[in-house]
Amino acid sequence: MKYAELGAFLRSRRERIRPADVGLPSGPRRRVPGLRREEVAHLAGASVDYYNELERGAGSQPSEQMLAALARALRLSGDERDYLYRIADRPVPVQGGAASHVHPGMLDLLGRLDSTPAQVITDLHVTLVQNPLAVALLGDQSGFRGPRASLVHRWFTEPDARRLYPEDDHEEKSRSFVADLRAAAGRRDADDAEVGSMIRTLLRVSPEFAALWADHDVAFRRREDRKRLVHPTLGLIEVNCLHLFSEDGRQRLLWFTPAVGTDSAGLLELLSVVGTQEVVEPTVSAATRTAGTSPRQRG
Repeated sequence: MKYAELGAFLRSRRERIRPADVGLPSGPRRRVPGLRREEVAHLAGASVDYYNELERGAGSQPSEQMLAALARALRLSGDERDYLYRIADRPVPVQGGAASHVHPGMLDLLGRLDSTPAQVITDLHVTLVQNPLAVALLGDQSGFRGPRASLVHRWFTEPDARRLYPEDDHEEKSRSFVADLRAAAGRRDADDAEVGSMIRTLLRVSPEFAALWADHDVAFRRREDRKRLVHPTLGLIEVNCLHLFSEDGRQRLLWFTPAVGTDSAGLLELLSVVGTQEVVEPTVSAATRTAGTSPRQRG
């Protein structure tokens, strides 16, 4: 019963949420307040048996990734998320990593965008949460850890990370990533360890990044951006990528709409048929090994 308080806290948070708050139908025969256990398990990507064990205060200690998923499923506030980690005997993660807390309001908006690809990322391009259509369009980004969680890091250290974009667009994307990273660094504290470590690593291992960084270009990503994406099944898809920024600029809700004058509307409709895109394990470059990162581990 070591985690009895954890189980009681999860149960109390589950019972306060209405199904409609997380995009679920209420149904005519709902006998319990709030969500059912199986619904929380589904939202968090856990098995029902495992979640039941957690609410009973039994079982093994939940991982940091599972706690982050539960915090999002239960729409916890920042204070509630921190409390959840503490009673589970886990360190509260620093803001900016893959386990960063997503504001409940942003999660609510993401849940309402069920007919278009959408995801929440950090200012360092770490993907925090995706809807199913975003996974189908961009691949599942949930398995990357450490520095590799950032697409900017992977872009300059792992050649396979660039396969999502046509080769003709790579030079422009590299310049855009570097300018956006400099803007993000300027918004953070001068001694911010996360962005400082990323910049030092990329300067050391990527001559391309170093050359672009020396140009001192600064450009925060536009609120609307046209992209050409290469899907392994559907081919080239041209989309508009729209951005909604959090108040502090640390997180962005992105959603993708078909570009006018293209056949992308029909292609995006096919995403639900094609299903989840498998992210191919990248070939880790010598630069990545030098940076001390390891290949993605599949759960």
